[in-house]
Amino acid sequence: MAPEVLRNEPSNEKCDVYIFGVILWELATLRIPWTEMNSMQVVGAVGFQHRHLDIPETVDPVVARIITDCWHPSRATAPTIIQRDHCSTQKSGPPFS
Repeated sequence: MAPEVLRNEPSNEKCDVYIFGVILWELATLRIPWTEMNSMQVVGAVGFQHRHLDIPETVDPVVARIITDCWHPSRATAPTIIQRDHCSTQKSGPPFS
């Protein structure tokens, strides 16, 4: 779940972008996220400590960039799926910052 969902805050489609990043991480790493924590620890780490999954150096840099963009710490300026898709189809899209 996206951090704001874990904190029971209002959410929008950008929460889906965050989850899309988690799914990409799972596909790129072939791992299950947060296996070393129980569910309450994950809520604390993601929802309140602003932690995210580590992206191994073995992940393709383009995929790593997409994952990182999806996990942008400011949900207000995080990309939407449409913006993320548009950027990923360009040779060198601008960073989301």
